[in-house]
Amino acid sequence: MRKIIVHQHITLDGIIQAPGGPQEDTTNHFRFGGWIAPFSDAHLQKILFQQMNSAFDLLVGRKTFEIWESFWPNHGDLWPNINSAHKYVASNTRLTSSWQPSHFIGGDVVTSIQHLKQQAGPAIHVWGSSVLMQTLMQHDLVDEFRLFVYPITLGQGKRLFGAGTLPAAFRMVDSYSSACGVIYLHLERKGAVETGTAGKE
Repeated sequence: MRKIIVHQHITLDGIIQAPGGPQEDTTNHFRFGGWIAPFSDAHLQKILFQQMNSAFDLLVGRKTFEIWESFWPNHGDLWPNINSAHKYVASNTRLTSSWQPSHFIGGDVVTSIQHLKQQAGPAIHVWGSSVLMQTLMQHDLVDEFRLFVYPITLGQGKRLFGAGTLPAAFRMVDSYSSACGVIYLHLERKGAVETGTAGKE
């Protein structure tokens, strides 16, 4: 079975909207686009490029796809695998794209993604796509989170963990804390949440 791996830049209060630039996603008059720009660390960049340069298929929502569709075909040198990767897009309105290979998933998205996980192929990476993320988490389809957590709060914007979040336990695979305060977390799905009384064996 293929893994679904979620990659996100995220603030302390859970915002994932428009990390890369002011015009990336201005939905609901979001005015903090480009909020990761002031943070820079060579090791964080190395981690990011390692993730980007691994073999993968891509799963995104329509809005994220359309943002990327206008950029990545002309900037493949920055992310060599992105243009050749199979791109699966959850959308009931789009059917085709000149950015190939792209596949549009409409109707019963959950069943389609479950079938996709059963197929042979590389891991399935998810970036952005806040609405799709709620569906994936609601149906326990996320196998790993790879999060870059930034030391800021924004108070508004699209969030990673929303109404679709289920109780779930994760195991820490790797972590890194940069000099500028960004924390990288690689978390793997472990099982159900366990409870008890703190301080008692």
